Amino acid sequence: MGVSTSSPEKGIAVVTVDFPPVNALPVRGWYDLADAVRAAGRDPDVNCVMLTAAEGSRGFNAGVDIKEMQRESAARPTGPDGTGGTGGHTALVGANRGCYEAFSAVYQCEVPVVAAVAGFCLGGGIGLVGNADAIVASDDATFGLPELDRGALGAATHLSRLVPQHLMRALFYTSRTATAAELHAHGSVWKVVPRPHLHDAALELAREIARKDGYLIRLAKAALNGIDPVDVHRSYRFEQGFTFEANLSGVADRVRDTFGQDRQETD
Repeated sequence: MGVSTSSPEKGIAVVTVDFPPVNALPVRGWYDLADAVRAAGRDPDVNCVMLTAAEGSRGFNAGVDIKEMQRESAARPTGPDGTGGTGGHTALVGANRGCYEAFSAVYQCEVPVVAAVAGFCLGGGIGLVGNADAIVASDDATFGLPELDRGALGAATHLSRLVPQHLMRALFYTSRTATAAELHAHGSVWKVVPRPHLHDAALELAREIARKDGYLIRLAKAALNGIDPVDVHRSYRFEQGFTFEANLSGVADRVRDTFGQDRQETD
């Protein structure tokens, strides 16, 4: 369990995330993922990084570990009016910083990052694939930001890199998901394949990229980042400020608790 890196063939590093049962990452997991992606990009023998979930995972990524924050919330001191106090936000701060680091690591990776997405890609998963250079998805993959159902905000910056602006807003407000086929139609998913063929299809694209000259591919990555119309770091950090406000006001805890009950009913 955790984050691991392998080198299946020359020029390619595969970073695999494995946090069963749903790949919801704890705070430490986001930092470990950031470290792994950065290390792979710095390796002079690597020309492309492939980001994927462990074989057999139910989904690519379910975002942050909500239970980690709920445990901290339950232990938070109660104020004189019966509501939670303003202390005890270590998990929230850690998750926000960890996500920021992981998303940034993918975006700033010195070489292109190909995301191989199967099953659900939610919340923080959108931050990862939205900052990736290319996405290969299985035909059962779904993408969305259920943040409003989880007492949070954020990663609209990255969803807007996958779908047009008005669709992004509708998906965000409703917490609905888009299919891999829909994202392929919008041009943000490179290829959609049956789930058993996902690894090979993503590896095929990574292999084609990795054949390029290593120095030149690094220049190309830096050049493309330099002409991006949106500063993804500043934009995402701006969104995170509203997540803090939602938590300090107490509304985030109320919504997260409801989300937990819904999960128990469906599990």
